[in-house]
Amino acid sequence: MPEFTIVLGNKAYSSWSLRGWLPLKLSGASFDEIVIPLRESDTKARLLEASSAGKVPVLKTADGPIWDSLAIAEYLAERFPDAGLWPEDPRARALARSVTSEMHSSFPALRNDCPMDVRSRYRDREFSESTRQDIERITSIWRDCRARFGAGGEFLFGGFCIADAFYAPVVSRFVTYDVALDSVCSAYRDAVMARPEMQEWIDAGHAEPWTMEFDV
Repeated sequence: MPEFTIVLGNKAYSSWSLRGWLPLKLSGASFDEIVIPLRESDTKARLLEASSAGKVPVLKTADGPIWDSLAIAEYLAERFPDAGLWPEDPRARALARSVTSEMHSSFPALRNDCPMDVRSRYRDREFSESTRQDIERITSIWRDCRARFGAGGEFLFGGFCIADAFYAPVVSRFVTYDVALDSVCSAYRDAVMARPEMQEWIDAGHAEPWTMEFDV
C-alpha cells in the first residue's frame, strides 16, 4: 500500500502542484495521486474535501494532511533525510532555502503574465517591464547558485534538490514563452527539462482531457 497520497491540480497548468510532486518523487516514497481539474464547477468543493485550505497540492500522510508546497517539501526532507532533498553543505543549504523561499513568495508579474502551460509555445512574446525584472532576478539567482555551489552537477547546487523543484515550473514557463537565456541559464534549463521526472509530468499534462484558456 502506498505510504502517501498527493492531491494535485491539472499537470498541464498547476505550477504549485509540480512543486509539491517533484520532492515526493525525489524522496523515493511510494504514493498515489488524485488530480482535481481546476476551474471546474466542483473544483472548490473537491479541494475543500482534501484540506481546509482549499488549494493544491495536499499531501495526505499518516500524520494528517500537509498543504502548501514548501511545507510538503520540508516534511519530506525531514522524513527522508537520505534522499538529499536539501544540499548537505550548510552554506549551500542556507542559500538553497533562501532562494526556494523567494520563489515561493515572489515574482508575481511572471506568474500572472506567463501562466504555466506545458502544452503550448508562444514565440516573440512582449514582456512587461515587471516581468522582465522578475526574469532578470531569477536568472541572477541561477547564475549565483551555479557559480558558488553547482560544480558537482548540472543543477543549482550540483544535484537536483528542492530548490530545483521550486524553479522547475519557471523553467517550463521559460520554454513555453521562449525566454532568451545566457549560456549558463540555458544549460540549466535544458538539464531540468531533461530530468525523467519532468518528462513524466509533462507527458501526463499532454495526456489530460482538460483544457484551460489564458489571455496571453
